[in-house]
Amino acid sequence: MLRKLPYLRKVFILLCLAAANAYGQGTAEPRSINVGIYLSPPFVMEEGERLSGMSVELWENIAQKQNLASKYRVYSDIKSLVDGVHRGEVDVAVTNLTITEARARKIDFTQPWFDAGLRVMVGKKRRTSISDIVQGLKKTGMFASYLWILAVIILATLAFTLFDRKFDAEFPRRWRDGLAESFYSVMSIATSGNAHRKNLFGWVGKIWAGIWLVCGVAVVSFITASITSVMTSLALTSQVNGLRDLPGKTVGVLSGSVAEEYAQENGISTRAYESTEQTVSALRAGEIDAIVGDSPVLAYFAFQNPELGLRLVGKLFNPDKYAFAVPKDSPLGRPLSVEIIAAHEQGTIMDLREEYFGTLK
Repeated sequence: MLRKLPYLRKVFILLCLAAANAYGQGTAEPRSINVGIYLSPPFVMEEGERLSGMSVELWENIAQKQNLASKYRVYSDIKSLVDGVHRGEVDVAVTNLTITEARARKIDFTQPWFDAGLRVMVGKKRRTSISDIVQGLKKTGMFASYLWILAVIILATLAFTLFDRKFDAEFPRRWRDGLAESFYSVMSIATSGNAHRKNLFGWVGKIWAGIWLVCGVAVVSFITASITSVMTSLALTSQVNGLRDLPGKTVGVLSGSVAEEYAQENGISTRAYESTEQTVSALRAGEIDAIVGDSPVLAYFAFQNPELGLRLVGKLFNPDKYAFAVPKDSPLGRPLSVEIIAAHEQGTIMDLREEYFGTLK
């Protein structure tokens, strides 16, 4: 029958081939690819030998639909991960990777899947120490005035001692006793305005005593005003309440991150670290004044470690988007983007966001 009807035979063969092909695709082994990751809770986390986090869950959902088997490789920082994608060491980068122009010139990004931005984080308020006050006096130039006051006190003590040894018969004759008595008199005048001294020269002595009292009051007023001014200045300048307070401060950032690039472009002094934990340790040790980083990452860390007293201050700035990354012109780029768009439309990404961040904004 088929020999007599060549057309039907061809159709039959084509149908058989199509069925075999469909069957083969359904049972094909997953294609193995190399996946680069950077540990950044809550997007990528290690739980023993298992990886978890919002980025990982999203990726594994997409990989399953694309019939991909992942071989994970951990990178120590964002820059190394980006360079690894650029060199082709991995087929895709999975973490909270921000899309930037500089990175887009080296690698390709998928469709964005998370909106984020930068935020400032600070620790517990630090008490002002004597060392802080001394440094403040030096910066304002008042420390030199204090040295002059000290020199005047020493000279006045010597002058009182020499004067009283010559004109006061009851003045201690031993030098150490005399110096101590004169020093007490000078400090009594300088701090309290009281002079416990004999008047050996009548009305002239009264006038000199009055002049000394005025000088003492002036010294006390100067010392009080200068220290108060320095402490007020320290209280104001040491507080970080947002982005505008960062100039003149040293901030901690993750090495190779967008936060590091932003701070350096805006003239803010930075120190780079490989992890959020290291950055927070530096903040608590007083090595840095604040931390600048991805808002969701900092918020999650502060929430998970309430005993550290960490606070997010100021508003979100430098808004950005997260995406997965692939090497330039990678055939994975388009299918991954299609899957991410589908995950948005199906509510998968929203469900993951609520799972890890709840109502976090």
